Amino acid sequence: MTVILLRHGRSSSNTAGVLAGRSEGVDLDDKGRDQAAGLIDRIGDLPVRALISSPLLRCRRTVEPLAEALCLEPLIDDRLAEVDYGEWTGRKLAELAGEPLWRVVQAHPSAAVFPGGEGLAQVQARAVAAVREHDRRLALEHEGDVLWVACTHGDVIKAVVADAYGMHLDSFQRVTADPASVSVIRYTELRPFVVHVNHTGAKLAAALRAGSPPPGESQDGSKDKAKANKDGESPAAAMEQPAAAVSSGDAVVGGSTD
Repeated sequence: MTVILLRHGRSSSNTAGVLAGRSEGVDLDDKGRDQAAGLIDRIGDLPVRALISSPLLRCRRTVEPLAEALCLEPLIDDRLAEVDYGEWTGRKLAELAGEPLWRVVQAHPSAAVFPGGEGLAQVQARAVAAVREHDRRLALEHEGDVLWVACTHGDVIKAVVADAYGMHLDSFQRVTADPASVSVIRYTELRPFVVHVNHTGAKLAAALRAGSPPPGESQDGSKDKAKANKDGESPAAAMEQPAAAVSSGDAVVGGSTD
């Protein structure tokens, strides 16, 4: 099965430099709405069989145009929700950058637990479980290969991609997930293949044809390689580029703000 991990479009918190977390009512801004509408051209010609979304408004708004174009009803899964940042929710990133925990989040995220919230290791466990569960379910329902979309948040996507790469969670800052970007993972019986990361191009279909493992190769393990499209990817983590992380959005891990 192949999952397209879609990050929601740019939100009002992204532009305000606020850590939105699970705050109610955080919607897409004008650019985010344009990005959501643009998904019809980017993804709408693909044989997508299912749309799964985080329950948060900015994700639901992102998939609405695509769902209408594909005549699909999005399924909500709480396990794809944003990180519960607890007491950090709603605070300015510039302010949070001075907290001692900020450095832990950047350098040793597997040990980071947000005050009154959850730990990043918990986030990865729930998100990976959700993706794999939906993958298995859709495979049984459709009796074959299925392409589906999971709309979620930057740090959640980074955690799932890190798992697919076989990377320790402490290295997941090396993954970037910009607003409205897609990252593609193909799951097989033996291992996942990361096909694309942070794809922001106009059309995904051609990129998928170019990047997918050949039939059979991904099933029998005869050639063990994963390809990643680096279009638009910024390799720097927030620890290395704190100004960029603080100014560009509302997540605290790496340069991938949410």
